[in-house]
Amino acid sequence: MTPDRPDALADALERPDWEGWHGPSSDPNDRQFGDAVESVAPADLESVDVALVGEPYDGAVIGRRGAREGPLEIRRSLAGVKTALTSGTDPTAGDPLRVGDLGDLAPPSGDVADVQAHVREHVRPIHESTALPVFVGGDNSLTYGNVAPLLEREETVGVVNVDAHLDCRAVVDGPTSGTPYRQLLEAGLETYVAVGARHFETSGSYVDYVREHGGAIVSAEAFDEGTDAVLETVRDALAGVDRCYLSVDCDVLDAAAAPGVSAPTPGGLSTRELFATVRALAGDVRLAGVEVVECAPPLDRDGRTVDAAARTIAHAMSGYLEGRA
Repeated sequence: MTPDRPDALADALERPDWEGWHGPSSDPNDRQFGDAVESVAPADLESVDVALVGEPYDGAVIGRRGAREGPLEIRRSLAGVKTALTSGTDPTAGDPLRVGDLGDLAPPSGDVADVQAHVREHVRPIHESTALPVFVGGDNSLTYGNVAPLLEREETVGVVNVDAHLDCRAVVDGPTSGTPYRQLLEAGLETYVAVGARHFETSGSYVDYVREHGGAIVSAEAFDEGTDAVLETVRDALAGVDRCYLSVDCDVLDAAAAPGVSAPTPGGLSTRELFATVRALAGDVRLAGVEVVECAPPLDRDGRTVDAAARTIAHAMSGYLEGRA
């Protein structure tokens, strides 16, 4: 990482204050993520294992907006989540996993392409560091900027898109939240795997596009055979790539579990299926980044979507730690 990169990143980030989101617990034995996550400056990237970055932008949404409020509310929820699994494993106990929050990447004024370019430039230093980036969105158009720096290397990259939709629409009048994976495939993405896609939620031409580019589509119905069967299919599809990136669009969940998204639909995954899938995939030693996008708090009910998004991040961090063991 070049010396001037952290300063450039600092100019675009506003540092958060986790103490303000983490309230006192009624149980003195509790350890919550609010106890474990610290606010860090970009210059201190090398001191953490996981770097959280908020991306409060929803200007590219096709449908209902509100995802720009996701980063703050997801953090607030995560701050109160306990850190231990039922197995007793705690990814933060004894500080085996140091988690730092770099703050929010403020989007510039301009069109969606400008925002994507801005994101690409300012997340590059994180990919160049030893920290695992965890991007908290924000809408799905940000995926292009989050992944694009990985394509600049002499390594093959695969993306797992856990999503109700394929998001590989053609770019006609500029990019949208529905175009990031076509953009990435055309920029050199080696492998694309869609997990949790719904019947009757995409166009046949986009299914054909994915298949023509060697991608794989694992429908939500595939989970009827069990999460392990889905994971086996995903791992087979990722065989041979050097690095992998995990994207979770909250609308992959059934509408009853995640009403606070741009396009809620029935027939989706349960939160338990999502958590198990994310924890397992985050354990891949090739993991280069994680994102959770399309959580729109203003559209939520009883905090269901926000809480699911926060716990998805917790499961991702737990899986990442297990993969490093």
